[in-house]
Amino acid sequence: MTTTGTATFNLDMNDLIEEAFERCGKQLRTGYDFRTARRSVNIMTLEWANRGINLWTIDQGQIVMNTGQAIYPLPLDTIDLLDSVTRQYNGQNTNQIDINLSRISESTYSTIPNKNAYGRPIQMWVNRQSGNVNSVPSTTLSAAIGATDTTINLTSTVGLPTTGFVNIDNEIIGYQNIVGNQILNAWRGQAGSTAASHSNGASVYINYLPCVNVWPTPNNPGNQYTLVYYRMRRVQDAGSGVYNEDIPFRFIPAMTAGLSYHLSMKLEDVDPNRITMLQAEYEKQFQLAADEDREKASIRFVPRNLFYSR
Repeated sequence: MTTTGTATFNLDMNDLIEEAFERCGKQLRTGYDFRTARRSVNIMTLEWANRGINLWTIDQGQIVMNTGQAIYPLPLDTIDLLDSVTRQYNGQNTNQIDINLSRISESTYSTIPNKNAYGRPIQMWVNRQSGNVNSVPSTTLSAAIGATDTTINLTSTVGLPTTGFVNIDNEIIGYQNIVGNQILNAWRGQAGSTAASHSNGASVYINYLPCVNVWPTPNNPGNQYTLVYYRMRRVQDAGSGVYNEDIPFRFIPAMTAGLSYHLSMKLEDVDPNRITMLQAEYEKQFQLAADEDREKASIRFVPRNLFYSR
């Protein structure tokens, strides 16, 4: 017998939801059935991020570091950083030097006496903010600013974090110094936005961007330090029905089993014994997929000996 010669089987959202309903002993009938199932898929993929590292969601990224800038925004869908280095150039990509960035805690970073000390960054604190922007402005501009201004005059700084990011119109601005009602040494055009002019009275919104605080503050002129990182991102949202889910084929059984379990807890007249069975099947399928979705490289542990003299 001949085989198909293909290995492209996948489930779009419609097929995935229909299969999950059938496992619950139900049928997909209404638009609300589809909507509630899609909501369950989105909640479930957030749960997967809490279960551990999903290899297909690991991306590499890089941020050019500027002299005197200590805080750098991360993409909004970033869950956490896995590894990062400070990459140093001498103007040519062929002569790069990567130095490991040691990750430190918030408490360790807060005890650094001089966070503005210049040097090659060797430590970082990952500030895992929500990525939300306040819906109500915190303050307004008390004077117009141009696209290159680094001093921003505000009507008030009450309630404004001492370091962080703000949105003014379509521009995201980072800062680390507030004196009186002024933001000093602002970093313009952050997170892919464009530095622009803003008029007097423009609203200022707090932006809780996930970010990295590096130490020492970069001192190398000419943008020759680059933060290179590997991050874990969020799984993409469930689509309207015509798209495949943002998962590798090996997680299709886990997603199908998981959706059927989540639906069974919401649908009427589902036998409790069936719910228990669906939960067990979900945990089994996820564990099978998670055990396969792991690094296959060998690992080596080297003991570190410390000696103290009196």
